[in-house]
Amino acid sequence: MPTTQKKRATKAQDKDLITRLADAGEDAIQRLGDLPGGKTMVEAAQTFRSRLDELAVRIRAIDPLEKRVTALEKRLATLERKEKPAADHPAAKDEL
Repeated sequence: MPTTQKKRATKAQDKDLITRLADAGEDAIQRLGDLPGGKTMVEAAQTFRSRLDELAVRIRAIDPLEKRVTALEKRLATLERKEKPAADHPAAKDEL
């Protein structure tokens, strides 16, 4: 089947392209480290990356909390609706 072979060839080329880009990126970072002040810039970029990763983890932790708050708000709204008619009953008892 020629189409399967073409797909495999395309995947191999894509993989090769990605590998080449990764290698070029590594070379660029090494060259930046060799420039005056480049080491500081590379360190700052790495620090930024780690802080961004930490922030992403914290933001992902907020999602379940938002769901819990939404569920609690719905439960509270349901309870408040149930209590409103109950508030009318004590007034009816006073009339007797």
